[in-house]
Formats: sequence, structure tokens, C-alpha cells
Amino acid sequence: MARQRVLSGMRPTGRLHLGNYLGALDNWVKFQDEYECYFFIADWHALTTDYADPREIRANTRELAIDMLAAGIDPARSTLFVQSAVPEHAELHLLFSMFTPVPWLERVPTYKEKQQEDTTKDLSTYGFLGYPVLMAADILIYKAQVVPVGLDQVPHLELTREIARRFNALYRPVFPEPQAKHTEVPKLLGTDGQKMSKTRGNTIELGDAPETITAKVKPMMTDPARKRRSDPGNPDVCPVFDYHKVFSTPATQAEAAHGCRTAGIGCLDCKGMLLRHMLPALAPIRERRLELARDPGRVEEVLREGSKQAQQVAAATLAEAREAMGL
Repeated sequence: MARQRVLSGMRPTGRLHLGNYLGALDNWVKFQDEYECYFFIADWHALTTDYADPREIRANTRELAIDMLAAGIDPARSTLFVQSAVPEHAELHLLFSMFTPVPWLERVPTYKEKQQEDTTKDLSTYGFLGYPVLMAADILIYKAQVVPVGLDQVPHLELTREIARRFNALYRPVFPEPQAKHTEVPKLLGTDGQKMSKTRGNTIELGDAPETITAKVKPMMTDPARKRRSDPGNPDVCPVFDYHKVFSTPATQAEAAHGCRTAGIGCLDCKGMLLRHMLPALAPIRERRLELARDPGRVEEVLREGSKQAQQVAAATLAEAREAMGL
């Protein structure tokens, strides 16, 4: 029985941090054993917000590819490609845009939320309003049956399903309605206790050296109620303990939690225990990343071959859609 096809992508905004890795990439690596996987670098999506200064997109695309490969995306088991190298995405986006009602796009929650959050950019553009249609084209041109999403992406996927239904009703059935795969996302805040974000400067990157990670972990925010070394703490509200849940063994987690609650250990002791597990866990990714960065030709070849494979599938689907529309 053929495996179901899964598709997902990331915008090239720079090197990946632990939030990106644990929120998406780590699950992608696991999907390779279960699904036929298509993973792409969404450089056209990056243009929806960075159209005024796109100079870093190419370099960021290479960095993202290196991170994805270093983390375990295997070109022998997955198709890894660049969105703009498969122009069929753009044509299907155009065809979908002809029958997608504007109110469908205006009701997407992130449309107004992002405009309110980022007032430094003019996001009153067609590209930004219509990016969910491009996202639908990204998914449907591969007839993906499964799309891993967080809760904030559910409205986008439902719009994709609506576009598929409308196309199938207007012309003839071509596209499946992809199903959401809700993935387990560990709670992991930035080093300042806020949401991990490049703009906040509170990230731990996958490629950070051990001394850099140590320098970022040592001053991390802990339980704000624990003012002195002798004060007992509460690991349930401590961002550092959330890292323990990801990286440390159950025995270390229990030791750290007990020491915190009884003031048997200080916060620096707790962070030291974390680093003893965290640094070895991240070392293989960092080492593979260094190796790949020294061989840019290898990375370019992976993307070139992946994009070629993706285009073969995309071209067949686009031909089917054009025929259904009588074009």
C-alpha cells in the first residue's frame, strides 16, 4: 500500500533555532519513516513580508537547507526543494486566485494580526493578502494528503481545503482535501523567558558552539519568585525546566525538580545539569552542519535534484488542473 504524502515548508529567515527545530523540523525527520515526504524552502513566501529588501533570501535559503540536512532530512528518503525553482506553484496560485473570494482571505486571523504586530512594513499588499492562496497551491500541486500544522496554521489549511472543494465543484475532482496532522510541540521559551524569536535576540541556534550555548543558558530566566539561593522554587513555572523536559533524562529531571523545590540546588546548578545533557544532544547536528557548510556544492546539488523531482510531480498536477479548466 502506497504511503500517504506529507508536505511542509519553512520560510528562509536565517539560521534555525531550537524553537524551529522542536516545533517542526524534529517531527519532519520522524515523518520520513512513515510518509512520502516533500519539504520545501518557501522563498516566495519570504517575499510577502520582505519584498522591499530581498537581498538576504538567497543566503538564508542556503543556511536553511544546511540546517534541515544537518538535523536529519535525508534526500534519499525525502524530496527537499526550493519553492521558486518550481514555477508551477505560481501558475496554480494564479488559477486558484481567479475563484477565491476576497472575504475568505480577509478572515484569516494572521492577516490582521501580522499587520498589527509589524508596523515597520507596509503589508497592505496583494501578495500578503493572497499568501494563503499560494500556500494552497504549494500543498495541492503535490496532492498532499497530510500537512503538519500548529494550531495557528489550522485556518490556512482549512482555506486550502475550501479551495480544493471549490475547484473540484467548479470543474472536476482533481485535488484531495489534505488533513491536518497536529504535532506535539514542546513548550520552549527564549533565553529571556519570552517567545523564542530572532527579532528578540533570545534564541539558541542549532549551529551554536558549546561555549555560545553555555553563555546563553547561564543567564537564562528562571522562576521569578526565587529571589535568593535559599528560596525554594517551582519548576512548573521555570523556563529552564522546560528545557530539561526536552533534553534531560527522567532521573535528571526528577533530581532538578526536587532540588529546586527544596532549595537543595541553585539555579546555576540546575542549568549546569541541563547543559550536561543538552550539549551532547546538539553536538551531532552542529558537526553535520559544519561539514555541510564546508561543501556548498553538495547542498546546491541536493536542492537542484530535489527541485527537479518536485517539478515532475508539480507539472503533472498542473497539466491535470489546466485540462479540467479547459485551458
